[in-house]
Amino acid sequence: MRWRGREQSSNVEDRRGSSMGKIGGIGGIGAVVVALISLYFGQDPSVVLNELQGGAPTEQTGPYQETTEEGEARQMIGVVLRDTEITWGEIFSANGKQYAEPKLTLFTNAVSSACGTAQSAVGPFYCPGDNKVYIDLSFYDELKTRFGAPGDFARAYVVAHEVGHHVQNLLGTSNQVHEARQRGGEAQANALSVRLELQADCYAGIWAHHADASRQLLESGDVESGLTAAAAIGDDRLQKQSRGQVVPESFTHGSSEQRVRWFKRGLQSGKAGDCDTFSQRASANL
Repeated sequence: MRWRGREQSSNVEDRRGSSMGKIGGIGGIGAVVVALISLYFGQDPSVVLNELQGGAPTEQTGPYQETTEEGEARQMIGVVLRDTEITWGEIFSANGKQYAEPKLTLFTNAVSSACGTAQSAVGPFYCPGDNKVYIDLSFYDELKTRFGAPGDFARAYVVAHEVGHHVQNLLGTSNQVHEARQRGGEAQANALSVRLELQADCYAGIWAHHADASRQLLESGDVESGLTAAAAIGDDRLQKQSRGQVVPESFTHGSSEQRVRWFKRGLQSGKAGDCDTFSQRASANL
């Protein structure tokens, strides 16, 4: 990715020197279970984050010494976030709407959000309660070593996916899905969650389309890196790794093939209208 020297977003909040004085609920093995449930890219983390809450957490801030690699990751994230702001700002404006930019919070170990208190094991997440994306940079090591998805664009895909959830929140899609999930059973709730996640993947592809066409941010091999990341966190692959078998009816994010396909759709089209995973036509070909 050609990100060095480019404008960074002013909406990055660095809370990596903070530590939570009290974290109740699930920890240790329980946190690993939560990580498997959220599958690292949860849309509505309140479902699992509420289980991590216990009392009123206190947050203490101290100095944080970042490594050279962390510094580069922070700068790259700032550039990617700014580029998503440009992309979605233009798309919203073209449709007579104003894009409200999200904040992105960097943290270590644990963080307090409007959706609850989360440990790093939950992975990157978007909280609709405060319109913020939360990322512990250690996840990128996990993305590289465990999931085999290294590279700047794989990291950028993570940011773009979570920003996709912010777009869904602004458009009211998230709230509609949340209400529908409450009315239905577990199977329906899971199916709706899959559609929401696949749409966020498609929205990530839309950002990549515009970043390349308008600002030539992408380099050779970047798209392949993004596709590798999308495939690596498919429900089927993660379930196979964690439990040795695949249970499609329990999917909450979509299979590797689905995630790759919807990311590619957004990448090739660049149009939000082509990311409607909830349409009848999409249902037949999901």
